[in-house]
Amino acid sequence: MSTSTQHGATARQITTFLAALLAMCTLGGVLMAGVALPLATTTATTINAVTGVFEDVPNDLGFTEPSEQSVLLASDGSVLARIYAENRIVVSSEQISDHMKNAVVSIEDHRFYQHHGIDVQGLAGAFINNVTGGATAGGSSITQQYVKNALIEQGRVEGDNRLIDSATEQTISRKINEARYAIAIEKTMTKDQILTGYLNLAQFGTSEYGVETAALHYFSKHAADLNIAESALLAGMTQSPARWDPINHPDAAKTRRDVVLGEMNRYGYITDEELQEAIDTPIADMLNVSETTNGCAAAGNSAYFCRYVIRDLLADDSWGTDADDRLEKLYRGGLTIQTTLDPAKQQAAFDTLVANIPTNDASGIQMALSSVEPGTGHIVAMAQNTNYGEPSESDLTATTVNLNVNLEMGGGYGFQSGSTFKIFTLIQWLKEGHTAYEYVNSNQGTIPRSAWTISCSPESADAWPVSNLEGHGGGQMTVLQSTRESVNGSFAHMAEQMDLCDIAQNALDMGVERGDGGDWQYNPSSVLGTNEITPLSMAVAVATLADDGNKCDPISYTQILGADGEVLLDKKPTCRQVLDTETARKTNAVLKQVVTSGATGENAIVPGREVAGKTGTANSDMAAWFVGYTPQLATAIWQGHQSGSISMLGSVINGRYYWEVYGGLFPATVFSQYMTQALADEPAESFPAPSSNVITSPNTRRTPSSTAPSTQSEPEEDAEGGDEEDDTSEGGDVEPAQPDQPEPDGGGEGDG
Repeated sequence: MSTSTQHGATARQITTFLAALLAMCTLGGVLMAGVALPLATTTATTINAVTGVFEDVPNDLGFTEPSEQSVLLASDGSVLARIYAENRIVVSSEQISDHMKNAVVSIEDHRFYQHHGIDVQGLAGAFINNVTGGATAGGSSITQQYVKNALIEQGRVEGDNRLIDSATEQTISRKINEARYAIAIEKTMTKDQILTGYLNLAQFGTSEYGVETAALHYFSKHAADLNIAESALLAGMTQSPARWDPINHPDAAKTRRDVVLGEMNRYGYITDEELQEAIDTPIADMLNVSETTNGCAAAGNSAYFCRYVIRDLLADDSWGTDADDRLEKLYRGGLTIQTTLDPAKQQAAFDTLVANIPTNDASGIQMALSSVEPGTGHIVAMAQNTNYGEPSESDLTATTVNLNVNLEMGGGYGFQSGSTFKIFTLIQWLKEGHTAYEYVNSNQGTIPRSAWTISCSPESADAWPVSNLEGHGGGQMTVLQSTRESVNGSFAHMAEQMDLCDIAQNALDMGVERGDGGDWQYNPSSVLGTNEITPLSMAVAVATLADDGNKCDPISYTQILGADGEVLLDKKPTCRQVLDTETARKTNAVLKQVVTSGATGENAIVPGREVAGKTGTANSDMAAWFVGYTPQLATAIWQGHQSGSISMLGSVINGRYYWEVYGGLFPATVFSQYMTQALADEPAESFPAPSSNVITSPNTRRTPSSTAPSTQSEPEEDAEGGDEEDDTSEGGDVEPAQPDQPEPDGGGEGDG
């Protein structure tokens, strides 16, 4: 509403108005201080006499649009969540039952269609009641009530309590002011528009605003479908939503409903038969209550994604003038937000996680999964095996922290990525013209400070004691075999030949981010994953490989519609080539070999599909990872303790003891199970081959199988400080819900 609507009636106008009312009472022969009012007061002449005192009321009142709930939709159009400051759905006149309109007119303002904004008889009667000691209330027409509700709504929207107070104060001045604006409103709006506006603004329950929301809440039907009894019940509630609440006070609600029905019959809106039928209907038989939860808690296992979407919306400066404007539109603007979440993939992600490690498992171990579509960046699944909400006595482990994302987006500090970070050393190796069939030194030992090139952070260079798991590594190994077994020594010596800043830049360019939003740490051990990063960012990174080096920023929503259906934003993928196509394809060719029998990622095999990926385990089994991808879908899975860097060695998970917990065990198994379901309806696709071979030497034609490890499974690699374990577990006998524990696989350092 424009500021002009806040102008109160002047003393002259109030005096003139009261004089006009008294004159009408005198003309009608009012007896006993105005007990009876003359019928003549309804004539046009009298109305014109009264309304003449409002000559300065502006025509352009500019009423604020009522607050309306916003809706988040999944990719299939199903509702994820409703977000609102007031639970309201605004509907048109055609979407409201005639019974509902008739019920409100009957009980609130039966002369609504005859007067011009104020019911002179009702207002005069209220005035006489007030001046003779009665309550300062009553006499308001529907148009006046519409004005009052609109002023209150404006105060809520603007956060102006003074406006709310002035619209609700029990004074004659306020009544006069309502009347002034009611007359002005009727000059610019039809009766049906006013009645529709009133029904959209009115409160019908403790948290139900507007007739559509009330109909859905109490009867699980739309306002257009309300019958006589239902309409009467709702119409009676507006006087006191708590007092006449049919859920908590059914007897009182029936009494009030029946009063409304009697008035509908009195004024000819329903027949005697319809009246009796409605009166005979028990309140309990009418109710079919549907609860509406405000916010992401209603999204179930998608609640963490929902919370991410809200943060994403508020941070997006491509719509709304600023963050406050976006917040206002989200909670009051009736937006429809189309998100990228695929409900089937989301359900598969959650089900797979909790089948392997149930929510509130005695181990206290959590898992998180992010799944991204290559080529678009659409987040199609984001799940974790925790209950969404604040911790309580009934669930001490409930959390609102999204383990997939960074602090800024509602997540945590991230997790050490272990040997999954070897992907970026491999990329730089191939960028610089090397191949996977080249031999490298896989020995453990201390690499001196002077050996490192860290051009962007020279002070980060230091001596680094790299260790391999006993019995693994040592001597010359091919890069391919070192990748399959995830041998720390090999990757440390590969990194020694390159600039660590280039390796890190590959990760950063491909979307990897620290959970805390801090600066990248360039110490030598970072090549084994000591920076704490997020699952979503790792999914984005490998999606870049899946799409030939084309990196797409993660997207959680694709469109925002206003309450009127206007497109406020069409969000297109934001992609750029960060890695040349040939290098991406060469990397894929090598990482495909990780997801084969006998390699660290064999438990991640998806039957009938080409899969590439990498296992990873942080120091002392504090975190376990698998990041993998097909041409159509990229997924990152993390396992560990949300509360901090706690070893998972010797854990009892899902009722079963595990000496070691590493990336090739649970994360790889979850990946296989999830991807099998997620891609069930999609054709199998192959990765494009690089133009030149990087796996076998054109001279020796050494094949992967000739250097493959034995089928005995051995532990994985450890990241921090050079004692990270790797996961070449023999996975053929892993149960879906309880992975069997093979011997940990080789190639790691330290804890073996």
